[in-house]
Amino acid sequence: MSVDTATVRHIAKLARIAMSDADIDALVPELNNILGWVEQLAAVDTEGVEPLTAVIDQKLRLRDDIIDDGNIRDEVLANAPDAQHGFFAVPKVIE
Repeated sequence: MSVDTATVRHIAKLARIAMSDADIDALVPELNNILGWVEQLAAVDTEGVEPLTAVIDQKLRLRDDIIDDGNIRDEVLANAPDAQHGFFAVPKVIE
């Protein structure tokens, strides 16, 4: 597959990107190089290769899921502009 200036203009229009003629001319060979790399990757035989998320097989170290409020309610409420009865106080909103 090859990209020409008309294709780059069309893609720029679809993406709503303003590009000058010089930018378009510079982008054509770059996109063609990228597509060449993709074609090289497509030519690689991956038959029988398991998909990987990482090269090294690692197990996640999980921690116990313990519910904890941190016991710092008063410190958190000290940052509030208005706190009442241990809660954030906000203005009443009626529509």
